[in-house]
Amino acid sequence: MLKRINLTVKQGSKRADEVAQRVKTFLEDNNVEVSEGEISPSDEAVVVVGGDGTLLHVAAKAFERQIPLLGINAGGLGFLTEVHTDEMNEALEHLVKGSFELDKRMVLCVEVLDKNGQLVQKYTALNEAVITKGALSKIIRIDTWVQDSFLTTYRGDGLIISTATGSTGYNLSAGGPIIHPGLEVMVLTPICPFALSARPLILSGSSKIRVEVQNIQEEVCLDIDGQIGMHLLKGYVIRVCREAGYLKLIKSPSRDYFTILREKLGWTRAIPLP
Repeated sequence: MLKRINLTVKQGSKRADEVAQRVKTFLEDNNVEVSEGEISPSDEAVVVVGGDGTLLHVAAKAFERQIPLLGINAGGLGFLTEVHTDEMNEALEHLVKGSFELDKRMVLCVEVLDKNGQLVQKYTALNEAVITKGALSKIIRIDTWVQDSFLTTYRGDGLIISTATGSTGYNLSAGGPIIHPGLEVMVLTPICPFALSARPLILSGSSKIRVEVQNIQEEVCLDIDGQIGMHLLKGYVIRVCREAGYLKLIKSPSRDYFTILREKLGWTRAIPLP
C-alpha cells in the first residue's frame, strides 16, 4: 500500500482542477497522504492530471527519484497521460494497492559542452532534444557524429533527437516514424531539411551522438521536451546518449498501446467487403 503520492495538475485548466479534486478525494478516502507542488523524497508515486506537457514537466524529477508516474488525461492529445477519466478510479485503486503494471521508458542524457570541452549544462529528456533556429534566422548547418564517426551535415531549420516515446511528438510532426515505445532506439529527424536526401534515421539506443552547429552567429536554441532550453553559443557541442535506468510509467488498466495509438490518430477499423 502506498502512503504518500504527489499530485501535479495542469495550470490554468478548469477541467484539470475538477479532475484533480476527484483524484485527491479518492486518495484521501483511501488513507493516502497527498502532496502538491514539488516532488519530495517521501513521495512514492506521482499522479499527473493534464496533458503530455504537464507530465513532461515532472518526468525528469520522477526519473531522478525512480518513482512511478500515472498520467490522467485532462488536456490535449495525451499519448503519455493515457488514462481516461472513466477508468481513473480503477487506475487509482491499482496505484494505491501497488498492483499496477509498469511501462519502462528509455530516457536521454543531453550534455552541452563549451568550446573548451567543459560541461555547461546537463539535461534529462524523455521525448526529445531539439536543436532549432530562431524565427528570423537563416538555415543552420549541424555537423553530426555517431559513435565518433562523422555522419553528415544537416542543413535546414534544425534537428530532432528523439526516443521511441517521443516518436509521436515533434518527431511525428516533422515526418519522422512512429516507433513502439518498447524499442530502445534514438531517431534523428531533420526539421525542414534543405536537401531531399536528408531523411529520418533510426539508431540503436546505445548510440552516442555528437552535434555542433556551424553558423552559430544565427540564433540557435536547444529545447528539451518542450519544457526547458538554452541559447547555444559559438563552439558549443551537444552530446546525447542513453541515460542509465528507465522512467516508470503506469499503464492504463484497460487499454493497450495500439488502442491508444488508434484513438489518438483517428485510425478506423477496416470495413469488410461484401
